[in-house]
Amino acid sequence: MWTRRELKEKAKQRVKLNYWRCVLGALLLSVIGLGAGTGSTSRMYSWIQGDEKAYYEDDENYFDENEGLDEAMSRLGEWCATMPDGSIDAGKGIALMFFIIFFLMMFFIILAVMLLIVLPLEILIVNPLEVGVRRFFAKNLKGEANLREVCFAFDHHYKNAVKIMFFRGLYVFLWSLLFFIPGIVKAYEYRMIPYLIAENPEISKEEAFAQSHALMEGNRWKAFILDLSFLGWYILSGMTFGILGMFYVNPYAAQAKAALYQKLKEQKLFA
Repeated sequence: MWTRRELKEKAKQRVKLNYWRCVLGALLLSVIGLGAGTGSTSRMYSWIQGDEKAYYEDDENYFDENEGLDEAMSRLGEWCATMPDGSIDAGKGIALMFFIIFFLMMFFIILAVMLLIVLPLEILIVNPLEVGVRRFFAKNLKGEANLREVCFAFDHHYKNAVKIMFFRGLYVFLWSLLFFIPGIVKAYEYRMIPYLIAENPEISKEEAFAQSHALMEGNRWKAFILDLSFLGWYILSGMTFGILGMFYVNPYAAQAKAALYQKLKEQKLFA
């Protein structure tokens, strides 16, 4: 059996022996982690709302920049109802209708563009990089790993890594649609897949999922507690605007996760 203290002590030792490379490896992991998701889409939506406010800055009934589309439509109805005899100025009404149509078109066009850009980047670049970074921290447990390990997946059965990591993300997403909790459970079940690919780039999709499931069987909750044990560090990192995270917490946590993989593999091997 493994303990959090054991893994954390091991992680501290290994990070200390190869400090700057671990910092760079964890920084890369953080960057590619931030690159995946819908944050850019949210920022783009906020930008559109900002333009919406500017468009109506001469009208006393302009929409607040923090209102969503439903709220905006509700305000539009109230505005129309306050006009004499329930009528509205034809010119303003037509202009407003065209703007709403334009807004909807732009929103969906931007969303489509983001999907066309972000998804290919995540599938073809971010996921293989994650495999490489996980390999770096796994190898760092046995000696001073070289940063060239982060490019490992691009030179060793790249298509296989892309395929397996794609299905990992897809399955977690689909399970997350079931009230989110199943997605978290599956994310922990598939947690060891990047390490398995990094160690055996020829592994099949079925083997990768099966072995990750076997390694995490009975260990999902303990792995969750391990992650939760870094919460205090992440709070302190936020208080230092991420500086503490960059130079200590992130390498420490990434190395501890690699130590967990190594420990689970050893336990399975000698079981």
